[in-house]
Amino acid sequence: MTRHAPAQYLSPIVGTETVIERPDGTRILSTVSGSGTKGDVVLAHGYAIDRHCWNIIASELAGRGHRVISFDQRGHGKTNIGRDGIGSAQMAGDYVAVLERHDVRNGVMVGHSMGGFVLINALIDHAEVMSKHLKGAVLMATFAGDVNRKNPQNRVQIPLIRFGLMGKLINNDRFATSMARTLLGEEKPAEFIAPFVKSFREQDLRGLMPILEAFVRENRYADLSRISMKCTIVVGDKDKTTPPFHTEWLHNGIVGSKLCRVAGKGHMLNWEAPEVLIEEIAALSA
Repeated sequence: MTRHAPAQYLSPIVGTETVIERPDGTRILSTVSGSGTKGDVVLAHGYAIDRHCWNIIASELAGRGHRVISFDQRGHGKTNIGRDGIGSAQMAGDYVAVLERHDVRNGVMVGHSMGGFVLINALIDHAEVMSKHLKGAVLMATFAGDVNRKNPQNRVQIPLIRFGLMGKLINNDRFATSMARTLLGEEKPAEFIAPFVKSFREQDLRGLMPILEAFVRENRYADLSRISMKCTIVVGDKDKTTPPFHTEWLHNGIVGSKLCRVAGKGHMLNWEAPEVLIEEIAALSA
C-alpha cells in the first residue's frame, strides 16, 4: 500500500461546504471536492467519526477527475440531530436529501460501517430515488443489522457507550490507543490511530446511542434481495467489528454483488487500503 505522511491522515477535506436543511431542523454539512468530469462519488462515514475520515480517498478521487461529496452524518461532526432524532430511517432520508441537493447523476455511493448499514436501508426503502441518482454502491466493512451476533467486541463496547463509560475511558490515551488498535488489521501504525481517536473524542457518544441500538435491534438481511443496484462489498479479512458471516450474508443476499476481501486489513479500510477502495469505486463509475 501507499503510506502517506502522518499529517495527511489528520488533514481536513478541502472543498466547498454546503449546508443541507432537513424538515426536522437537522442541518447536514457537506463538502464537495473536485470537478466531476469522471462522475460523482458520495462518501458516508461510520459511527463516531466524521467526513474527514475520507481525507485520503477524497483527495485521490478528486485528483482523478471525480466530484467527491462527503458529509457529516446526523449527530456527527458539524451536523446536528433534529426533532426526529437519530435512527436508520431518518438517516436514510438524509442520504436522499444529500443526493438531491447535489444533483448527483450516475454516481457511486460508499458507505462505511454505520454508513453502509444506512445505505442498505436507503437502497431498500428508497429504491426508486436512489436508482435515479446512483449507478452503484460500495458497502465497506458493514452489515445489515444484528451486530451483536457472535461478536464479543460489540457486546463489550456498546454497553460501555450506553452507560457513559466510553466517553470517560476514551480520554485515557492508553485506553484510546488500545481500542483504536482493535479496529485495525495486522499493521497498526500510529498515523491511523491518532485521527480516529481525535474524531471519536469529539463526538457525543451517548447522544448517538439510538443508532447503535438500531444496529443491534434491526435486521435487514431478509430484505437484501430487494436491492437491484450494482453493489461491491469490500471488507478486511482481519475485521473484528464486521465478522465474516455478515459479509457472506450480504454477498449472498444482494443478487449479483461483488465481494472483495482485503488480506491483512481491518475495519478502517479508508486508511488501511485506500487504493483498493479507489479501484472498486473506479470500476463501478466506468
